[in-house]
Amino acid sequence: MDFELLVKTQDGLIAAGQCRDLGISADKVKHWVRERSWRVITRGVYLVDVHMLEAKPLTPRRLIRAAQLALGPHAVIVLESAAELLGIEGLRRGKQIHVSLEGPYARPRRLGNAVLVPHQLVLRSTDVMEIDGMRVTSAARTVADLMLKVRRYEAISALDHALNRALISEDELPILYQMMAGRRGVKSARKWLEQADGRAESPLETRARLRCADGGVPPDDLQVLIQDERGVVIARADMLWRRYRLIGEADGEAAHSMPEPIFRDRVRQNALAAAGFSVVRFTWTDTLDPDRIPRIVRAAMRGQSC
Repeated sequence: MDFELLVKTQDGLIAAGQCRDLGISADKVKHWVRERSWRVITRGVYLVDVHMLEAKPLTPRRLIRAAQLALGPHAVIVLESAAELLGIEGLRRGKQIHVSLEGPYARPRRLGNAVLVPHQLVLRSTDVMEIDGMRVTSAARTVADLMLKVRRYEAISALDHALNRALISEDELPILYQMMAGRRGVKSARKWLEQADGRAESPLETRARLRCADGGVPPDDLQVLIQDERGVVIARADMLWRRYRLIGEADGEAAHSMPEPIFRDRVRQNALAAAGFSVVRFTWTDTLDPDRIPRIVRAAMRGQSC
């Protein structure tokens, strides 16, 4: 593979070892770094065109790529970093990059990068896949590992999102159970598996549902089509309490902030009110308080009972 094609396939990055293989001397590399044509991203890994940063900053993906190049072809991207590459949402964004080195390659080394966190996970060949040339734990293995590491709301949010996006299937849940066997935290994580629901379309929906369940007011159903008296579908409810004709909606900040969505929401809200439904809306901030969402739901239930 020639230089330009290699760099293009690696998000504009190249490793020192790859430079040697291409006949680029260490002196040339040092010269380009001094001239600021190249930039050191991490030890032994370079961005070959610093002007790329103006159009494409150092995204998490590019930093993960740099970590993989620094540690070599046997490195496997794991945990939150694997979730980033797989598109699994619901986790706190952090600067750390998690990489596992298998077997004989898992020897202590100075990484020269404080955000690069090395692990030594026992991985089978079926636990590892490839994304654009990077070795990454599979979606199932990534979620299983995360459920043993992160807090409950993050763990279930990540699992819900993976299910909703068909990154893993309901049939694979027993496999996750097996992947966690004998590992620290497995007792709690296995309970969390039972609380997953792939119908949740966002981490916000998952968190709102869990707050309701924890507060003693779990919804009866999710993603329910609501019809008017003529049988015309007027809405799809994120959450529904049937007895109270109460709908719960998870509101992302951007979803309803523009004029057209606001207009559609008003039309929809009026149609639901005419059909006898009440709507309560939850934001991400609401989910940070354990009592706020259950309190909102109970107040709405009382109003619908009058």
